[in-house]
Amino acid sequence: MLLKFKEMSTNFILYKPFGVLSQLASHDPKERNKIFLDTLHDFPTGTMPVGRLDEKSEGLLLMTTDGKLSDRINRSGIEKEYYAQVDGEITEASIEKLSKGIEIGLSGRIYKTAPCEVKAIVEEPSLPPPSPLLRIGRHRSASWVSITLKEGKYRQVRKMTAAVGFPTLRLVRVRIGSLRIGSMRPGDVQRLDAIDF
Repeated sequence: MLLKFKEMSTNFILYKPFGVLSQLASHDPKERNKIFLDTLHDFPTGTMPVGRLDEKSEGLLLMTTDGKLSDRINRSGIEKEYYAQVDGEITEASIEKLSKGIEIGLSGRIYKTAPCEVKAIVEEPSLPPPSPLLRIGRHRSASWVSITLKEGKYRQVRKMTAAVGFPTLRLVRVRIGSLRIGSMRPGDVQRLDAIDF
C-alpha cells in the first residue's frame, strides 16, 4: 500500500539511539538534562515522530511534517517488528503465550494484547553494539526474540516479555511496514520521498 503524503511534507527515517527521547527539544525544566532528537539532525519546523520509542529503546523511527500521517499509519494496522534481548533463555511455551496475546497492565487497567508473530532468534542479530549502560549478561544468559505487532501500546513489548518471566534488556525496532533499519547506525537520519508500506 502506497501512503500518499501531503504535498510539501517532509519525511525522515532515523535510528533512534539508546538514551534519546522520541521528541524534539522541550522547554520543561524537568527535562533539561535529557537528550532530544534535535541533536541528531536539523529537522524542519513542525516535524514530529510517528509513534514513539521509549528512552531506553532504540531503532527505527519515522518522522514527518504531515500531522495526519501518524493517525493513518495507526489506523492501517501496519506491522512493527522489534528485536528484544531478554533476560534468560526464553522458552517455546513463553513464545506461544506471547503470540496468542497476554494480559499486561495499561493505564491502571488490565489489557490483553492482540495475537502477534513471535519467534526465537537463534543467532545473535547483526546490530550495533549495545549501550554500555545496559546491564546485559550480568546475572544470567540472555536470548533474542522477534515480536511483530500491529498495535503499539505504551511500553508494550517490555510489558509482554516481563509478563512471561523474561524481562527485556535491550529493545530495537527493526521494521515499520516495509521500512527496515538495514545497515543504519544509531543517530543516522535519511530523508524519504514516499513510503510503500
